[in-house]
Amino acid sequence: MLRLEQISKLFNEATPDEKVALDKINLSLEKGDFVTIIGSNGAGKSTLMNMISGVLTPDVGKIYIDQKDVTKLPEFKRSKLIGRVFQDPMAGTAPSMTIEENLAMAYSRNKTRGLRKGVDKNRKEFFIESLKTLHLNLEKRLNAKVGLLSGGERQALSLLMSTFTKPSILLLDEHTAALDPSRAKLITSLTKELVEKDQLTTIMVTHNMQQALDLGNRLIMMDNGQIILEVKEEEKKKLTIEQLLKEFQKLRGGSMISDRTLLA
Repeated sequence: MLRLEQISKLFNEATPDEKVALDKINLSLEKGDFVTIIGSNGAGKSTLMNMISGVLTPDVGKIYIDQKDVTKLPEFKRSKLIGRVFQDPMAGTAPSMTIEENLAMAYSRNKTRGLRKGVDKNRKEFFIESLKTLHLNLEKRLNAKVGLLSGGERQALSLLMSTFTKPSILLLDEHTAALDPSRAKLITSLTKELVEKDQLTTIMVTHNMQQALDLGNRLIMMDNGQIILEVKEEEKKKLTIEQLLKEFQKLRGGSMISDRTLLA
């Protein structure tokens, strides 16, 4: 479903601020894979997500989604294949529009637009049933402006919207980091439920190592623009945070303790 071949990205080339963001990244995901990515700040996690979504173009390498070469495909065209939820709850929704209008916009993302009514009776019923799965009573507030919702409610709505079209790839970019613990727990639970229901191929970046261990069937550790460790499902089930930290120290001779990684 997703294949990255020798992806490299260099920022500020030939300047004192030159930075290798990604260094010959190779990664392949089968349909239904759920990969969690951890790593210290500056490891290349966000750059990798921006590369897959089309925000950035690789200096070297190829990107394939569902066997289609999308390396040069712009972000707005690639968005039909990708759902994405950002760290900032304000980033994934339109605050001046109602819940219903936001859902209608997300629902039509990969469909041809015509002159028919935006929300008919059947679609409205679908929206209501979908919102019920969030257990936040948002189905009773279809006409409420999204800007009036709490951060957790907006993030739950963003997550639901990103999965509406059953995208080829779902990207979750630290999507619980800005929430309080109770809301983060709710969004984590919803993530697991929605991904499993539709068997979505998913990549989730997180600083929460326990979350990285609890979710998904594969785990990747990044450092200095490289994938330095990949853990498959059976091994992942047995891992602890302490073992992951020791593995990082062994591979890089450094410590992740100064990073937010331990805030699990």
